Amino acid sequence: MTGFGAAEGPVGGGRVSVEVRSVNHRFFSPSIKLPNVLSRWEGDVREAMRRSVTRGHVTLSARFEREDEAEGTTPIDEARFAAYVEQLRALQQRHGLAEPIDIGTILRLPDVFAGAVREELPADAGAALVPIVERAVAALLEMRRDEGARMVTYLDERLAVIEAALNRIAVRAPERVVEQRDRLRTAVRELSESVSIDEVRIAQEIALLADRLDVQEELSRFRAHIAAFRQNLLAAQPDGVGKRLGFLLQEMLREANTTGSKGNDAAIVADVLQIKEELERIREQVENLE
Repeated sequence: MTGFGAAEGPVGGGRVSVEVRSVNHRFFSPSIKLPNVLSRWEGDVREAMRRSVTRGHVTLSARFEREDEAEGTTPIDEARFAAYVEQLRALQQRHGLAEPIDIGTILRLPDVFAGAVREELPADAGAALVPIVERAVAALLEMRRDEGARMVTYLDERLAVIEAALNRIAVRAPERVVEQRDRLRTAVRELSESVSIDEVRIAQEIALLADRLDVQEELSRFRAHIAAFRQNLLAAQPDGVGKRLGFLLQEMLREANTTGSKGNDAAIVADVLQIKEELERIREQVENLE
């Protein structure tokens, strides 16, 4: 699911700004971009994300700014700046590049600012960093919850379409049995002509035919799966609902396939195809649902 969250706070004599973004992904796939001064706590940051997010490609980026840098008092290391310019000009001549050297590009190179090379942050800075990450992730999850609410409405609409198709099948299926029974009786009479007919045998064949065409059990199980789907969709689960819903979709698809093969009727098959189309639409969303 998609989302965005941000937070900031003091860490080790400076200030850290954290941004977290997520896009759809079947599994938890983190991407963490920390400045060098914070890199030693990447494992703590990853674990803080994992505790709250179970699905999605989640990108976290952080920016660290010392107090004197925030006040604009950090001078530029002119010697290092000049060295970068000299190196870039040499590369231009060597490779025949005509583009002008951009000052912004040079300022983004490592250690251009005189205060860039500093001692490491104290060990307890990680304890201040993690809560900032947790606040950013919490803001991300709030946005994802809003998206989840809209998705619930969409999925419920898809389920309503499926239920309408199941109701049509439930009406058509008994009619199909009667038609097949009458067709069987007519065929037997036409073939037997004046030969006596064993009514008991015909009754047995009709019973077997009715059993092969009966889809009431499949429809009953399908409706039970829909009820369980809705219950899981609306009930908060500590480990998420995506995997449970995926399993229920597999069961629904199995019942749809069985109904189509047993029904052997154009109207029933048409409804089964619509059901499978709606299940595929639901599956595309559920794969990303946490």
